[in-house]
Amino acid sequence: MTEPVLVRYGELKPCRSAFIDAHTPGSEQKENFTIIGAGVAESPDQHVHIKATPGFNIGAAGQPPKCVNSLHYHNSAEVFFILRGKWRFFWGLNGDAGEVILQEGDLISVPTRIFRGFENVGTDYGMIMAILGGDDAGGGVVWAPQVLENALTHGLVLSEKGVLYDTKKGQSLPVGEQPMPPLTPKQLADIVELPVESLIPQYVARYWDMVALAKHTPCQVIGETGLIKDKPGFVVELLVRTSISNQAYQSAKDEVLMVMRGHWKLTWGHDQLVLNPGDTCWVPAHLSHSLEVCVSGEASLYRVTGTDDDAGLTWQGE
Repeated sequence: MTEPVLVRYGELKPCRSAFIDAHTPGSEQKENFTIIGAGVAESPDQHVHIKATPGFNIGAAGQPPKCVNSLHYHNSAEVFFILRGKWRFFWGLNGDAGEVILQEGDLISVPTRIFRGFENVGTDYGMIMAILGGDDAGGGVVWAPQVLENALTHGLVLSEKGVLYDTKKGQSLPVGEQPMPPLTPKQLADIVELPVESLIPQYVARYWDMVALAKHTPCQVIGETGLIKDKPGFVVELLVRTSISNQAYQSAKDEVLMVMRGHWKLTWGHDQLVLNPGDTCWVPAHLSHSLEVCVSGEASLYRVTGTDDDAGLTWQGE
């Protein structure tokens, strides 16, 4: 890739059967979007906009009010920021270890191997954007045992290879293949139930705090010295119109631009693109380019840049 690749928000293609809880009452209306990389979708119906990856994956989830994404965990980072709406994130094996309400622009990174779920608690269709660590996004989703059990009663079974089969459509597991086994009691006992007092201060960043911190230079949201201290294989920054000049720069690693507010002009050589809220743009490493806001009013974007750090479990410091 020698020039930026853009996926417009208005051109995103949803999948309504991406995961094991697609028929479970309360979760059946959620939509999954896979923007960069194959992500963690379990259905072959999932559309992938850009199949290559820059060392991490970009996706999104769209849900109407009161729709819930069931409890699960990952073996690499799962970072969300709220593009539209009001959302409740909750965690723990039974979803009762803690919860937090996030508004538009807020960001959360629930640590690896901690069950988490989320619900649209706003009044309109909501959208959250996701960054998943690693080219393989951590190897897939690990579901809470009750999620697998509930799904089976509604006709969906997940194979041991992580592929979804819908018995209501006459599908069945291939011969010789077994259902995905639930976690054992010992595995469940090893999972941390992180208290609210620990998770919120360490793994939640509020939008207007980040905007204030980004006044003169990009605010590092996730990184070794970021607001959220982690090394998940990428760095996340928030930029506002005064964070950087309109002078050209280049990065030694690929970067992905995810617009939160306003309209941003991306220029490279003699070419330009205008990036709008919800758009995702992959800028290849070593490409000289510049960014500037091209309209008045509030403007912000998240910039995700790859690093040489391994994508894996949440970094606990040196």
